[in-house]
Amino acid sequence: MTHEATVHEAQTKILRELLFQKDANFVELCKVSNLENDHAKFHIKRLVELGYLDKISGRYSLSVKGKEYANKLDTDTNTIERQPKLTTIMIVQNPETGKFIIQERLKNPYYGFMTFYSGKVQWGESVYETAVRETLEETGLATKANDWQWRGIYHERVRHSDNNEIVEDKIFCIFYTDKYSGDLVTDFEGGKNYWMNLDEVRSNPKHYKSFEIEARAANEFIGLVESVDEYGVDDF
Repeated sequence: MTHEATVHEAQTKILRELLFQKDANFVELCKVSNLENDHAKFHIKRLVELGYLDKISGRYSLSVKGKEYANKLDTDTNTIERQPKLTTIMIVQNPETGKFIIQERLKNPYYGFMTFYSGKVQWGESVYETAVRETLEETGLATKANDWQWRGIYHERVRHSDNNEIVEDKIFCIFYTDKYSGDLVTDFEGGKNYWMNLDEVRSNPKHYKSFEIEARAANEFIGLVESVDEYGVDDF
């Protein structure tokens, strides 16, 4: 999914105005933007070009794309609200050896850390579809959606120790399976995969602080768990 175009402050005011009414004419939108006619005309035209506004019979209204964008606005500050990322964690266990696929992350942030692999949910995708797709992409193993067991939700916020700010906010849907086909891909851009038992991960000094929560999900349904973990500049 591509990034959204940068929206000017005046354009944001126009989008916000149309959140609270069905449509408006040029004069009404010009007044909202606090710009002279020529400047307001430029910004309104730009919103039409971006696909955020529809123009019908001389009146402007939010398009489907515009409604989706404007609905993200904090209407008090006229800024786009930051929201947690939705991600999946996949726990794959070998039914014969009892070992799990553990991934060593070889990109920043968290370079060198080890845990179960994960992947972002794409636009319009179900979380089960994400588990299937990410498993194939990250490990080379084929799975089916109905072979995955949902083990709970983990909400993690990461605080940076240098400035005490929240630098990550993620909601993980955790899945488990011991049904798969194919051979594990061990090396890929950004990491390595291993078959390991949980104690081997625990013995590695670079395992995530959330690992014990995820490890519980390897054995049971954990419901909803939330935590705030702190990392320093050497880790994040």
